[in-house]
Amino acid sequence: MSVNDADQPGPEQLEAVRQLVARASEVGRVSGRQPWREVVVWLTRGRWGRRAGWPVVPVLTKPWQDTISAERHGWRTRAANLDDDFAFAVDYRICHRCRIGWVEQPYTHPRYRRHGLASAGFAALRAEHAGLSWHTLGGHFRSSQPFWATVGAGVPGGYHQRGPCPHLER
Repeated sequence: MSVNDADQPGPEQLEAVRQLVARASEVGRVSGRQPWREVVVWLTRGRWGRRAGWPVVPVLTKPWQDTISAERHGWRTRAANLDDDFAFAVDYRICHRCRIGWVEQPYTHPRYRRHGLASAGFAALRAEHAGLSWHTLGGHFRSSQPFWATVGAGVPGGYHQRGPCPHLER
């Protein structure tokens, strides 16, 4: 048995992954908003009130969760957990004025790749934010192009590279 075979999910885990994929629309949410801080940042045009350091992102009991991004200010993270183990995450940002959504840095734990978690997570985001064109900010590595072609098939915008609109602060 190779190292890769040992890391593959067993039959029970495969069934759990299938159930997780089927429940992608059942999402626990934490807004992470701090209205007073947002007012201070707005009033001072960003000179004061900015968050210092990494935010604390809670882990929810729901299998899918939607929280603030730990890495990108103003972004959110859609994540899936399987048996208290991280399985999938992607950062996203929405501009309702421009009807555009961006996703960045999707990651699936190697044990759960090629079982539909990314597709289910992206599909749930598109369903919640219907009518948007979906893109990424950065280019795609040559090795990831088949992934983006698969998840972007038939999706408005196709997850092609597009810079942020003027409504979003970076």
